[in-house]
Amino acid sequence: MSDTVLQQLDPQGVLTLTLNRPDKKNAFSNEQWRTFRAALLSAQEDPAVACVLVTGAGKDFSSGVDLNDFSQGNEEHPFEAAARTLVDFDKPVVSAARGIAVGGGATLLLHTDVVYVGDSLRLRFPFTALGLVPEWGSSYQLQAIIGARRAAELMYSSEWLGSEKAVDYGIASAAFSDDEVLPAALAKAREIAQWPISSLVETKRLLRDVHRQRIHAAIDAEQAGMARLAGTAENIEAVMAIMEKRAPDFSQFRR
Repeated sequence: MSDTVLQQLDPQGVLTLTLNRPDKKNAFSNEQWRTFRAALLSAQEDPAVACVLVTGAGKDFSSGVDLNDFSQGNEEHPFEAAARTLVDFDKPVVSAARGIAVGGGATLLLHTDVVYVGDSLRLRFPFTALGLVPEWGSSYQLQAIIGARRAAELMYSSEWLGSEKAVDYGIASAAFSDDEVLPAALAKAREIAQWPISSLVETKRLLRDVHRQRIHAAIDAEQAGMARLAGTAENIEAVMAIMEKRAPDFSQFRR
């Protein structure tokens, strides 16, 4: 098993999954997507796992997809399988995020049941700034969590959110200091894990089934939008600007 996702199961039934590429701000490589999915599939079937806790190694949660490792050839990108596996995961998931949570690192949080954040949180849904569309069902899920008006504002503007605003909007459940956020999330996960797994699973299914079909439909629509926009001049300019550490210039395409 790859060390890009560390796994630790405690006696209380909490499986901690730690995204472990801190030198890359825990940006997801193809290998990491596969490892994350495999860990979820294993946890789904493991009777010793009552609750999953997802966090990031180092100072950040995740900066999303690693643009240096996005090749897929003719095969389906491993992101899709990992994304749908988390959507369908039937046990409670708690997350502890601090520092950067961008793109897939932000949309991942939308699919966890309890979200605790640290004071250093910098969260962003950057898809318009990349010349793309939302992913991981976030075009539906963000609206379902915080409402259509606020979701539109965040998606259109690609603005940055701190911990206070994330809690105020309802993206995060609570904010803590960076030192306290992981212990607090672990304590909550253990509080959840003390109850019968069968009850937790059935309760999560009731909470999620009303949304699940719509999330999958959103993912399908988002993929179609991505296919239309990926590789366009605007998308290439956005990616090159990131690589060259400069501001993008989209005005050149409006002449």
